[in-house]
Amino acid sequence: MATLHDPAFTPASSDPPLKSPSGEPITVVHLTAEYLPYARTGGLAEAVSCLAGFQRAAGHKVAAILPLYRTVRDEDPDLEPVGQPFIVPIGGRAEEARVFRVAGPHAGPQVFFIEHLGYFNRLGIYGENGADYPDNARRFAFFTLAAMIALPRLVPGPVLLHAHDWHTALAPVYLRTVLAGDHHNRTLATVVSVHNPGYQGHFPPQVVPDIGLPWEVFNWQQLEWYGKLNFLKGGLAFADFITTVSPTQARELRSPGGGFGLHAVFVWLGERLVGVLNGIDQRVWNPATDALITAQYTADRLEGKRRCKAALQRSFGLPQRRRAPIFGMAGRLVGQKGLDLILNAPKLLGSDAQFVFLGSGEPRYEKALVELATSAPNRIGVQLDFTDRLEHRLMAGADIFLMPSLYEPCGLTQMRAQRYGSPPVVRRVGGLADTVDDGLTGFSFDAYTPEAFQDAGLRALAAYGDSGKWQAMMRRAMARDFSWERAVDAYLDVYRRALVHAAANR
Repeated sequence: MATLHDPAFTPASSDPPLKSPSGEPITVVHLTAEYLPYARTGGLAEAVSCLAGFQRAAGHKVAAILPLYRTVRDEDPDLEPVGQPFIVPIGGRAEEARVFRVAGPHAGPQVFFIEHLGYFNRLGIYGENGADYPDNARRFAFFTLAAMIALPRLVPGPVLLHAHDWHTALAPVYLRTVLAGDHHNRTLATVVSVHNPGYQGHFPPQVVPDIGLPWEVFNWQQLEWYGKLNFLKGGLAFADFITTVSPTQARELRSPGGGFGLHAVFVWLGERLVGVLNGIDQRVWNPATDALITAQYTADRLEGKRRCKAALQRSFGLPQRRRAPIFGMAGRLVGQKGLDLILNAPKLLGSDAQFVFLGSGEPRYEKALVELATSAPNRIGVQLDFTDRLEHRLMAGADIFLMPSLYEPCGLTQMRAQRYGSPPVVRRVGGLADTVDDGLTGFSFDAYTPEAFQDAGLRALAAYGDSGKWQAMMRRAMARDFSWERAVDAYLDVYRRALVHAAANR
């Protein structure tokens, strides 16, 4: 397999920020199941691709590796093979893999794809028709091991491996067990990011030999979790450093109520667990330049937002009532997002305000929202077909944004809403607590009850009634800095600490 020497591996500056002790530039390699624009089911794809892109812009050498799903070829059919097929020995089997990349030079990170037609040439990423693929343990274990085998031939020089969520958390496990004999692997530092701790990769214990791991790692300190194999726990046990996506989330993970069964492990990690707040691409999410919205506007010139509000009302079949506040919600319609609170807030839903909901998800929530819209067609609108364009238009047209999540490790939509002058109503958890200032840029509540949510929503309604104070709140929200540049600096500190830990423990 040929090594690569192309513009993607040339730092944007002459002095890359991450170097080995000998002064060589270190390549940050992101190992991920999702990455925009090739594969996306939620916020993971945006978070990883934005982080990689902004790291590249800051002078880092950066690459990303993900499976070659069917969606990849749909997005960019012009792929070229990198080297010859190679064998991945796993679970007593010898399976063939190939590596591809997008053809031509790239200004951003080089993205590699691991091909296995049997595992990844499917309609879905994790499953179909609401059900996970039964072989997900084997699929993502194969992807991770294949990527680790290919890595020394793909990326020249020293590497820091950054694995994301349970799908790739076995990377440091493989590196320290079945691949430990390779000198390149012994010197490699690893970071695992926990984007959503509610998903950990739980599988029956018989999966251990099937994915090529020794039984010795199936113990309570490493991969065993209440009699099951836990991919994420393995990553936590073997990685040099762990990050999660907000400082508050890092604290919550150490508590019995917020650790999703792994709080003792997160406590054990001590200072090796760091919360780094995600960002948004403020070039894309900018109402002053957004080409997807009806009228552009700024904090100093808000007239365009009124036009965006009228357009949003038309899009959702609502009467154009300029003075009626619009509550908006966009995203996955799942229990985590607090829909049970919204649906059980009769005073708020029965107020004179309008409500628009955009997204799809669990059938029970889709059905409940459609029935709600049918019962009050002049005040409530629902669109189950999510598109990026509609999300931009909702952010620009809504007056108040709803995000009363049960848990929210970071959240991105509350950041976008503030940038668009739509103060959010949020529960004070995870990244929502770190990004919304109650009474200043939005409205927060604590207890996960319909009453607490409703009180916060009614506070928002009352504040909206004072136009002067409301515009001041909008302007404070629009001035918030949620840039990825800030996050890139924080990750650089984590990487340097991981390199020190790796050097001291090899």
